[in-house]
Amino acid sequence: MPKPESFPIEKIFVPTKQKKAIKPEIVGEIAESMLDIGQQEPISVRLDGDRLVLVEGLHRLEACKALGETTIIGVIVPAEVAQHKPQLAERPEVEAERLKMARLKQLRLEKEAAEASIAGRKGVNGTEAPRTRPTKGVRDNPKASPGRTAKSTPKTLSDWITQQKGHGGRY
Repeated sequence: MPKPESFPIEKIFVPTKQKKAIKPEIVGEIAESMLDIGQQEPISVRLDGDRLVLVEGLHRLEACKALGETTIIGVIVPAEVAQHKPQLAERPEVEAERLKMARLKQLRLEKEAAEASIAGRKGVNGTEAPRTRPTKGVRDNPKASPGRTAKSTPKTLSDWITQQKGHGGRY
C-alpha cells in the first residue's frame, strides 16, 4: 500500500459527479471527530497531469476545508485502481442483488438461445408442423373478389400501402 503523504487541499480537483453526493451532516460529524482525534483515514487521489483528482474521501476533504486546513493526508493510487474501485462493495445486500440479476440475465440469454436453436433446426430439417389446408370457402373460389380473399399481414407501412393499391383500396 502506498505511503500516506500531505497534499495541499487547493490542488485537489473534485469531479462534479462527486460534488453532488456531499452530505453536510456527515461533513459536520467528521469535522468534529477530526477536532478530537485528528484524521485517521487518508483520502485517495490519482495524478492527472499536474493536478490531483479525488478518488475517495469527499467528506473527509470537505471536513478539512470546513476546519480551515490547508493540507490533508492522502495516498496516490494508480488510475487503473481508481477506475475499477467497487462503489457499493461494502454493502453485502447490494452485491447479492447484483449477482442475482446477473444470474437471471444469464438464464434469460440461455433460454433465448435455446429457443432460437430449436426454431433454426425446425426450419433447416423441415420438421415444421405440416400445414393444414384451409377450409373450403372464398379462397378456393376463383371468381371471388380480391377484397374477400385471405391476405397476408403486411410488415411495414409501405407494404400495406402497396397491398391497398393492388386491391383497389383507399388509404
